[in-house]
Amino acid sequence: MFKNFLSCAALAFAVAMAAAPSLAQQTETEPQTETEPQNEPDTTTTGADSVLDLGQPVEDGPKLGERYSKQEFGDWNLACIKTEAEQDPCSLLQIMKDDKGTPIGEFQLFRIKEGGQAVAGATVIVPLESFLPAQLTISVDGQPGKRYNYTFCNPIGCVAQIGLTQDDINAFKKGAAATISLRPAPAPDQVVEMVMSLKGFTAGYDVVDVVANN
Repeated sequence: MFKNFLSCAALAFAVAMAAAPSLAQQTETEPQTETEPQNEPDTTTTGADSVLDLGQPVEDGPKLGERYSKQEFGDWNLACIKTEAEQDPCSLLQIMKDDKGTPIGEFQLFRIKEGGQAVAGATVIVPLESFLPAQLTISVDGQPGKRYNYTFCNPIGCVAQIGLTQDDINAFKKGAAATISLRPAPAPDQVVEMVMSLKGFTAGYDVVDVVANN
């Protein structure tokens, strides 16, 4: 029903290729006759460097702007974005898939410094054909959940930017799985559920970046 909407945003790089200039052919100092060929050695260069591929150094690791997995915690990844800073910003990430292995949702979390009631924030991405008025529901291990508004939609999917309280985080730490529920726009009377494993959440949460609450 849904299209595969997830894609890793990365910067594209153009690699400039510079050809080495060929050496100028040495000028002859004496005229050449048909009966007396010159015996001087041929010093003309073939300019091999200008036509042969000398190769380029292979860069190890992610390129600028790419998202990469720094460490795994159970079913969670400490996902970082490559920047020019000394330390790359990282968040706790899980990509949810259907039974065929197709990505259908993404949950990305970071901690908040002095955030008031919200001790953490999360970006939840779901398929584009979601029924926005029905909102998004998250529950843990079948317990009563919370409903959140969508923030916006873009070509990647529909996004909900949510705040998590300490009680929410404690439930995640104690739980086995969270269920993210939504309603598809083509069939708003139906409920689509995405299961998010909480295996490894506690270990990952303890090391994820803390961002200032501006």
